[in-house]
Amino acid sequence: MQNKRRRKIWKKFLCTFIILFILLNCITYLHAYRFTHFSDPSEPRTSEHISTFEKIKTLFTGVKNPRPENRFRPSRPYQIIKIQSNKLLDCWLINADSAKGTVLLFHGYGGEKSSMLDKAEEFRKMNFNVLLVDFMGAGRSEGAQTTIGFKEAEEVKDCFAYIQKQGEKNIHLFGTSMGAVAIMKAISDYNIRPKSIMIECPFGTMYQTVCARFKLVNAPTFPMAGMLMFWGGLQNGFWAFSHNPIDYAKNISCPTLLLYGEKDNRVSREEIDTIFANLKGQKKLVTYPLAGHENYLNKYKNQWVSDIKCFLSPNQP
Repeated sequence: MQNKRRRKIWKKFLCTFIILFILLNCITYLHAYRFTHFSDPSEPRTSEHISTFEKIKTLFTGVKNPRPENRFRPSRPYQIIKIQSNKLLDCWLINADSAKGTVLLFHGYGGEKSSMLDKAEEFRKMNFNVLLVDFMGAGRSEGAQTTIGFKEAEEVKDCFAYIQKQGEKNIHLFGTSMGAVAIMKAISDYNIRPKSIMIECPFGTMYQTVCARFKLVNAPTFPMAGMLMFWGGLQNGFWAFSHNPIDYAKNISCPTLLLYGEKDNRVSREEIDTIFANLKGQKKLVTYPLAGHENYLNKYKNQWVSDIKCFLSPNQP
């Protein structure tokens, strides 16, 4: 009789565990999809100031991320360039007078090329042509998907190849956050050889950046972070646990300027230090004490411009 009761209890426990396990996987599947697929740009972004019902709904279905749209246009003459990659990419090419090279600019997660116009203007003032790129799912490029730099690496490679085919030999790459990660993976996987790269706040591993987002909303990272990575990778056709810029850095030997805001709550200093240690070539690390995971021109414009100038033209005053 006692054994029968125990079996009954264990059966109930097992059934409850299986139901909770299935429910948790359904929730993380939906969150992973929302994280890597943008919603219609006309839909409002999920706000912190929503009703209790909407908060519960968001807990189960994930946060809405409207597709990033170009908010501004260049104030200078520019060309619209279409580059075929894994998606058809929309780019802006702005030429400088007496250009001494071309800088390709790649935006971060949830961004688009118009968010890079202020930095592009500074490069233009340094007499560089600039190519601003919309990754897939952003601006006027095709798709509504993002892979946080994984498949975007192929797009970096194809944009680099396009500029090379135009006869340009002095090509530099600039990327922020996801854009920085895509640059690193492109060099590691496709062996492209830019003159130099300038990368802002790249995460160390995919797992670390997912955990950081959970911590921002005071949510437990285990087991949700790992489950979200599993489902997100499965939905988008790659193994997310292998998406690690700290490993990509080991295959980068071109001159590298690594920039970081010390108040960054999405990328840790430990991640940055590991990436910097793994870089093989000439390298320089610059940090901005009061900057977070943001546009460094907001608080450190003069210093940022000086740091970029010194890196690109070390022998000029």
